[in-house]
Parts: sequence; structure tokens; C-alpha cells
Amino acid sequence: RSSSDNYSYEDSFNESNVCEMGNYFVFYTYLSTVLYTLAFLLSLLGNTLVLWILLKYENLTSLTNVFIMNLCVSDLVFSCMLPFWAVDQAFGWIFGEFLCKAANAVFSIGYYSGVFFLTLMTILRYLAVVNPLSTLRSQTQCCGFLVSLAVWTGSTLIVVPEVIHTTVQENLGDKTCDYANWKWKKVDIYQRNVLFLLSFGAIVFCYFKILIILLRTRSRRKHRTVKLILTIVLAFFLSWAPYNILSFLTTFPSPTCQYEKDSNLAFHISRKIAFFHCCLNPVLYVFVGVKFKRHLFRLCNQYSPCGHKQVSSSRVCSQGKFHYEGASIY
Repeated sequence: RSSSDNYSYEDSFNESNVCEMGNYFVFYTYLSTVLYTLAFLLSLLGNTLVLWILLKYENLTSLTNVFIMNLCVSDLVFSCMLPFWAVDQAFGWIFGEFLCKAANAVFSIGYYSGVFFLTLMTILRYLAVVNPLSTLRSQTQCCGFLVSLAVWTGSTLIVVPEVIHTTVQENLGDKTCDYANWKWKKVDIYQRNVLFLLSFGAIVFCYFKILIILLRTRSRRKHRTVKLILTIVLAFFLSWAPYNILSFLTTFPSPTCQYEKDSNLAFHISRKIAFFHCCLNPVLYVFVGVKFKRHLFRLCNQYSPCGHKQVSSSRVCSQGKFHYEGASIY
């Protein structure tokens, strides 16, 4: 088990457990180390590239672009803790008490901020579709900074109890970084699931209204923007929903040993899927975001041999011409 992982709510691989996982332990340990390292590298590459494109080709006057930039930062914050869990899988928690608290806090801040920014992006798109003549665009610079600050502050305050109650513990010679009290683990699980469900409910409501309105219009731009945000949101919830559900089920006693083995295995698989989400958004931008692909072609061409001099904003080597807009990365 990933003992340092603040999402690990049961010591399913503890040697003192009556229901042992057997050979799953060795396989899980090596697989986790490899997957965490791979997710960290892909997230670092992909999200850094998205940030570079945003800062280089966009003026960030769009609230949506501001939220996308913050979402990239959230994924980077989340993934920067994965190397700690990768090392922990192989050697146990060797980083001490301070990093135990700090790593868990930073990890959770990345998760919560991601949930909040996705919800805000959906609400913003809902307002843009319902009331396209709103004054949101003129308030972008001020609102973008204040809302982003509020989200990061709120995400930090939420994890204060986690910082207080997580600690390094030693069990049969193996050091772990986890909650000292199972009751606080359950509080964390319930809090995470409640916020997840509230966010999901708000997003479902917004998209239900958006779809009704879009059925009455033929605006390609609106359809394209909604499509990308919907894809990003669906990817997030499909990645995290199984994990949140299974973590909630760990708060109940297992009726049989076989049930415990199966549920533990499903829990750890769902956690790998959830943790890999931090490197998924850049891929979605490439496949769904038309404008992002244009920016990416320009960037690649600028640093390729065929684009050895300054490249015109309306020309890409061997790609012909395309038009460039500055309002949104979509």
C-alpha cells in the first residue's frame, strides 16, 4: 500500500492483517512506483507546455483562459508530490514529519483547486451561453485574479485539519505517513465526497441548461467551447468518481475476507486511474481544442529547422495559413 499517500484509508497490505493480499503486494509496489513516476513526468511536460502556449500566444483577457491556466497549475501542484509516493512505495516514508504534513497538504490542495476551477469554468460557460451580453468580459482582469485567489485560499484552508492530524507512524519497522486517528480519516473521506457531489451536481445542472439553449442556436464557436469544457469535466469525473466511491466504501467493515481483497484491489486500481488524470488535460486540448492545436503547430514550427527565422502569426511552414484569435484557447 502507499502508506504515505493521504488517500490511503486502509492498511490493506499490513502484515498483521488477517486478510492478507499475498502476491498482490509485490506487484502493486513496483507498479505504483513506475506509474507515479510516469504520471509525474507526463504531467510536468504536458502542463508546462500548455502554460507556455497560454503565456506566449494568449493575452489572458479571457476568464476561461485564466481558469485553464490555474487548472494547469493545479495539476502541476498535484503531480509534484507523486515522486514522494513513488519513493515511498519502494522504501517507506523516509522524508520526515515536516514533509509528511507538507506533501499531503500540497497534494490535497492540488485536488480541491482542480475541482473548484472545473466547476467555475462550467458556471462561466453557462453564464456566457445564457447571457452572452453580460459584463463578465469587461470585468475579466479584476475578477480573474480575485476568484483565483479565493479558490487557492479556500483549498488551503480545507486541508488545515489534514496538516494537523497527519503524522509519521512506525508499524513493524515500516514508516508510514498517514492520519493518526481513523476518525479524522473518515472526516476527510466524507468531506472529499460531499464536495465532489456538490460540484458534480452544479456541473450537471449547468450543462443541462446549456444543452437546451444550444439546441436552439447554430453557433459553431459556442458548440466548440462547450465541447472542450464538457470533455475536460467528464474526464475529471470519470477519473475520480470510482476512487471517491471506493474510498467511501472503505469506511464500512468488510463482510468477508474475499470481499476485502476484491475491494482493496479495486480501490488501488481506481487510485492509479485518478492520479493519472493530472497528465490528461493537455492531451484533451490537443484532440479537442482547435485553437490550441494551431498554437502548438506554431510553437513546434518556430523551433523546427524549417522555421529558422521569425514565423509570421498567419503562416506556418508547410502548413499553409490559418487565422489567429486572442479571446480563448479553444
